[in-house]
Amino acid sequence: MDFKETEEQTMIRDLVRDFAESVLAPTALERDRHQKPPTEEWSQFIEYGLHTCTIPEEFGGTPLDDISEAIIVEELSRVDPSFGVFYCVHVGLCSMTITLHGNEEQKAKYLPMLASDKVGAYSLSEAGAGTDAAAMVCKAKLSDDGSHYILNGEKMWVTNGSSADIFVLFAKDVDHPDYGVKRHGGTTAFIVEKEFEGFSVGKKEDKLGIRSSDTCTLVLENCKVPVGNVLKEAGKGFPIAMNALDNSRIGIAAQALGIAQGALDAAVKYSHEREAFGKPIAFHQSIGNYLADMATQTEAARLMVYRAAWAKEQHYHHGGRRHTMEASMAKLFAGDNAMWVAERAVQVLGGYGYTTDFPVERFFRDAKITQIYEGTQEVQRIVINRALGDS
Repeated sequence: MDFKETEEQTMIRDLVRDFAESVLAPTALERDRHQKPPTEEWSQFIEYGLHTCTIPEEFGGTPLDDISEAIIVEELSRVDPSFGVFYCVHVGLCSMTITLHGNEEQKAKYLPMLASDKVGAYSLSEAGAGTDAAAMVCKAKLSDDGSHYILNGEKMWVTNGSSADIFVLFAKDVDHPDYGVKRHGGTTAFIVEKEFEGFSVGKKEDKLGIRSSDTCTLVLENCKVPVGNVLKEAGKGFPIAMNALDNSRIGIAAQALGIAQGALDAAVKYSHEREAFGKPIAFHQSIGNYLADMATQTEAARLMVYRAAWAKEQHYHHGGRRHTMEASMAKLFAGDNAMWVAERAVQVLGGYGYTTDFPVERFFRDAKITQIYEGTQEVQRIVINRALGDS
């Protein structure tokens, strides 16, 4: 068992950390304040080619190992969690889903676009179908001539909603034999372009945290999607959605890890500069205990995140078992830890921690979502418990 990073992983960490500190840090607060997506920052970031890490070389990608992907998310989120999730959704939920489940024509068309400057997104949730994905009511009906599907409904909580060009989107095929029979009957995955007729971006959510990440509603009004844009086949979308969640939960766990590390870094720096009663507050026992616990739990989260990423790679490339439990455990622990560490960081900074003069208030707000999206913490416990029964 080797815990040492490879030379490539260390190089990637250093590269992304430098980008985050030099490009993201100066604009993070203003983008958060004005809820501005990181469009300009993304244009600079894609010059490194790291946004293609889940795309095969033949389609313009530069594949990386799964731990490297987690490291990228961690380092981005250590400075700007909004950018971290922007990246997560593009490389994981969109690009990787098409890589895994697309046919050769779909991959040849869409992956080079995603490897270039097109932004990817993923749309599963609806007003009454978040964690209970089978409850979606967005409908797809085959046209009379059989050339395309007609989609109607509204999708919610779409990260990169206003920025994306290409969406992996789920709806229920009302003509499928299982529709209305099974709870997930007819669930179908589509590749949808923002320029498709009948597709529009609706309300942008005004959120507590990750405010530089655009979270929107999508409106489908007789949206025409070619039959060639169905992933796998009609009615086979539910396993695709569940598989994508296994992967994306590791990304969110890495985002949570980055938030915790960023908050810890800020707390350590401040505590060694701020003096009280004749010495830096880091050397007062209560603050020192906070810092020690924050560091220990964050390191534990890091090990869980990297192990989940390793299990994911074993599954896809070496025939290992599915990584469902490891992904949920990492997301559960890292999400709770991010919230706890960020709250402690605010406490260490005292009144300054409650202001925008320091990033910990933003980390505190950003951390909360890691306990909610990609399945709440309560759902992760259900997933883990079921996996224990299957082991």
